[in-house]
Amino acid sequence: MSRIGRAPIAVPAGVEIKIEDNNLVTVKGPKGTLTQQLHPNMTIKQEGAELHVTRPNDLKENRSLHGLTRTLLHNMVVGVTEGFKKTLDVNGVGYRVAMEGGKLVMNLGFSHQVIMEAPAGITVETPSANQIVVSGFDKQLVGQFAAEVREKRPPEPYKGKGIKYSDEVIRRKVGKTGVKK
Repeated sequence: MSRIGRAPIAVPAGVEIKIEDNNLVTVKGPKGTLTQQLHPNMTIKQEGAELHVTRPNDLKENRSLHGLTRTLLHNMVVGVTEGFKKTLDVNGVGYRVAMEGGKLVMNLGFSHQVIMEAPAGITVETPSANQIVVSGFDKQLVGQFAAEVREKRPPEPYKGKGIKYSDEVIRRKVGKTGVKK
């Protein structure tokens, strides 16, 4: 049986969970409300301050969905209580970022500025000119927006210029050497 799927999800105080028919789960907490339609094969039960996910049988599809369903529920509970955060670093001469009127303005070595607006439920901060902090209560939205920001100028392997996650390790390459005769 799935070790991840079998683990119960602790529901902290102040979090309200509503499970409707067809596994439409709504999690309401101090940071916001998340609603997600989970697969109907999985059985979700709330027992006291814990959530349990069970599967009907050991078919391959149900085994795959068991851990996934539990992880999605856990991310919803963590999101409405603590939230999620991704930090991006901007490396490069003249590369800098700033927030102007709710929009992220990036100078990334192009002839123009790259301007991005964060979707609803996402907060973007720039603590310094070369750091971006994306935070919110929906893990998928936070990760997606951080990936879209990184996509504007991914790090290159020679000098490491570009936008990278703060915990990302860039594999560096050695540049070309001069020809000797």
